[in-house]
Amino acid sequence: MRHRWNAVQLLLFFLAACLVLLAVRAPSQALPAAPNTAEASPDLAQLRLMIDRGQAVEALKQLDTFATRPTVPAGVNRLRGLALYSENQFAQADTAFASALKQDPHDVESAQLRGLTLFRLGRPAEAIPLLESAHNWTSHTKVDPSYVLALCYIDTRQYDKARQSFAVQYGFAPDSASAYLLAARMLLRREYLPIAQQYATKAVTLNPQLPLAHQLLGEIELASEHLDTAIADFQKEQQLNPLNGEVYDRLGDAYTRAGDYTRAEQSLQRAVLLEPTSTGPYILLGKVLLRQQDPANALMYLERAEKMDPNNYMTHALLGQAYRSLGRTDEAHRETDMAQKIQAASEPKLETTH
Repeated sequence: MRHRWNAVQLLLFFLAACLVLLAVRAPSQALPAAPNTAEASPDLAQLRLMIDRGQAVEALKQLDTFATRPTVPAGVNRLRGLALYSENQFAQADTAFASALKQDPHDVESAQLRGLTLFRLGRPAEAIPLLESAHNWTSHTKVDPSYVLALCYIDTRQYDKARQSFAVQYGFAPDSASAYLLAARMLLRREYLPIAQQYATKAVTLNPQLPLAHQLLGEIELASEHLDTAIADFQKEQQLNPLNGEVYDRLGDAYTRAGDYTRAEQSLQRAVLLEPTSTGPYILLGKVLLRQQDPANALMYLERAEKMDPNNYMTHALLGQAYRSLGRTDEAHRETDMAQKIQAASEPKLETTH
């Protein structure tokens, strides 16, 4: 009986092995393979990653496949807008973001991005409501929306709102001296000189000891060619912050414009000692020494500035003057040509429209 049971077991094992072998050798086309949908149509997360990696054109091709569907999936228009924005196609990006917001009015990222797009299109008044409703950071925020909102306020002459928005960005109390000084800095950068001076003066009034307040006020006055008041404010900043190399540089610039070359050279020498890696004082020293008819020493400072920053137009222009004064004609021509090339390369080019 025992030997019969083993034989049965062996027979069953043999039959099972045959069935397994047949299954392995069966044609693969017997059951159709499932398509690799992940490769054929990347999901939105993959497309987002492609855009972030600079593959916006390829991402747009993939996004086109979604346009043929009866219903465009949520998030597609936002990604289309983001890809178009990264390609500087702002008008098309605006259309895409508008579609995204129509599909989902609570899409905070699309609101932020459309506001930024409208700002880039030169339409700050239209951007403001979008940025006001979505000015907080999200996980995908690339540019601080409070900053862009503040710029929109500036361009629409809403200066107090701009100050408050800048204050939010930096965590300052909106009516503090720091908030006024920050707004003045941004206004100067955009060349709104009268209101910048008003805000810098307010900052100094609120806190006469505020670091860099007198320096900024001096820079605004220097930009307005009010040399006497600029020098006075730079001197006040020097007293408050005697180790600030930049204030000596600015003071040297003001003295140079006023024609006081002795004091200009003294201030710029101090700036060089405090800020040896800054090219500004070296360039200004070269200019001052050239005006004092001392091209040999001017050349020493200008060559140092050129080694630190070989792409500065002013450095090469002054080097050309120094070499010419020393009778080194070939080198003078070389530097003048270099200055012209750098200047031409930096000028904005008109794009051809079709």
